[in-house]
Amino acid sequence: MDLLRGAFGATDPAWDIAVTHALLRRVGAAPAGAVSPVPDTVSPGAVLRVYRPQSRVVAFGRRDTRRPGFHTAVDAARAAGFTPVVRPQGGRAVAYTENSLVVDHIHPHSDTLGGMDERFATYGKLWAQVLSEFGIDARVGEVPGEYCPGAYSVNARGVVKLVGTAQRVIKGAWLFSAVAIHNDAEVLRAVLPDVYRALDLPFDVASVGSIRDELPELSLDRLETAVLAEYGTHDELAATSLDAETTRLAHALIDDHRIL
Repeated sequence: MDLLRGAFGATDPAWDIAVTHALLRRVGAAPAGAVSPVPDTVSPGAVLRVYRPQSRVVAFGRRDTRRPGFHTAVDAARAAGFTPVVRPQGGRAVAYTENSLVVDHIHPHSDTLGGMDERFATYGKLWAQVLSEFGIDARVGEVPGEYCPGAYSVNARGVVKLVGTAQRVIKGAWLFSAVAIHNDAEVLRAVLPDVYRALDLPFDVASVGSIRDELPELSLDRLETAVLAEYGTHDELAATSLDAETTRLAHALIDDHRIL
C-alpha cells in the first residue's frame, strides 16, 4: 500500500480535502492491477494518507450544508478562527487543529453496498488498540452528545471522544477516514457548541476530549509512528509522493470543498 505523508493546504485547507477526494476518484477509476508509470508517485492501488492539518478547520458533512442554519454555523466557525470546508465523507461537522492527526485510507473495492460496518469495526478496533498500548482506557463506541456521532468512534473511559471515523464509498473504491484529536480540546470546546447550535443538532461539550488530556507525555510524533506501525502489520507501506494526475484532479475538485 502506498504511503503519502504530509499536508498540502497551508493557505487553503480545502486543498487537503480535495487531495483525498482526488485519490479516492483515481483509485476508483483505475483498472484492476494497474501500475503507475511514474516511479515514486501515487499508483492507482491502495493509498494510506497521513497528515497533520496546517490550520484550524471545521469540516462539514454534505448533510450539514442542507440544514437551515448552515450559513450561521459557517459564520460561527470563522468567528472562532476556523476555516470551514465541506468534506467528501459522511457524518456531521467535525473540528480539528494543527494538533490533530488525519489518516485517510483509500482502497479499491468492487462492492459499493457491502462492508461498511465491517470496516468501521475493524479500523475502530485498530485505533483503540494503538491507544490502549500506551495505557489509555480506549474503547470503541459512541459517547452521549458527541460531535459527529457514530457507533464506531473511539473514546476514553466511555466519557470523551478521541477519534472520529467516517467513510465514503464510490464505484470501485472506498475511503475510511479517521481524525485523532491529539491536543487542543479546549479550543474545540469553544467552537463546536456554536456550530452545533446553529445546525440545530444535539451536542454536549463535555464529550470533547483529547489524547494529551488522557496521557500528557504522549507526543504527536509517537502517536503517528504507532499508527503507521499498526497499519504496517496488515499491509507493507511504500512511501510515495503526490503525483501530477492527482494534483490536476484535486484542482478540479477543490471548489466542491471550499465554502465562500
